Amino acid sequence: MRLGRRTPWLRLVVIALTLLAAAPLILTLVYTVVPPVSTLMVARWLTLRPVERVWVPLDQIAATLPRAVVVSEDARFCQHGGVDWAAVRLVLGEGGDNGPRRGASTITMQVAKNLFLWQGAPYLRKPLEIVLAQGIELVWSKRRIMEVYLNIAEWGPDGVFGAEAGARRAFRKSARALTAREASVMAAALPNPIIRDARRPNRQASSHAAVIVRRARAAAALTACLGR
Repeated sequence: MRLGRRTPWLRLVVIALTLLAAAPLILTLVYTVVPPVSTLMVARWLTLRPVERVWVPLDQIAATLPRAVVVSEDARFCQHGGVDWAAVRLVLGEGGDNGPRRGASTITMQVAKNLFLWQGAPYLRKPLEIVLAQGIELVWSKRRIMEVYLNIAEWGPDGVFGAEAGARRAFRKSARALTAREASVMAAALPNPIIRDARRPNRQASSHAAVIVRRARAAAALTACLGR
């Protein structure tokens, strides 16, 4: 009798876990055609904080921005299948007593994190990021991955998300009109746009942006998979 009373609860737990595991796959399919929202955006809505985001397709974003982002964040974006295993091995090889000094997140892994996961506890999150990133690469084209990334990335304080809202806030212009320097300043603000404010970049961010500009000039091949 005691086991019988527990069985419905076990069944509910199994169903809940199954739905939880299936949710990213279902949402990935839905987000193939529907503009996605990130977990950070949802968290702000739930806590009654503002969210500013204007979804724009990739062809309405200046080619300077995805090129600068690839140079800054993920130079092998067009080559890997969601995870840059060479970078992962390099980072693990550099790990000392205090762990690796830098990460190996690809743009696809950042999309997976922003859409489905949380921001903290990287040692618990990274394995899920890897699995979800590879699943995203099986469903979406590289162009769609970049389009989603540029539209859900946080690009300023007070709930500014996406390239269009970020460009308007930082430069008072549309993302389609960003110059190479402006795109590099925005790329340099990632992944912490609260500290590295693209509207008022500090000396470190400005120096990083200058490096991105130089590298991006000769990096057209790095974004060939975007068809631009």
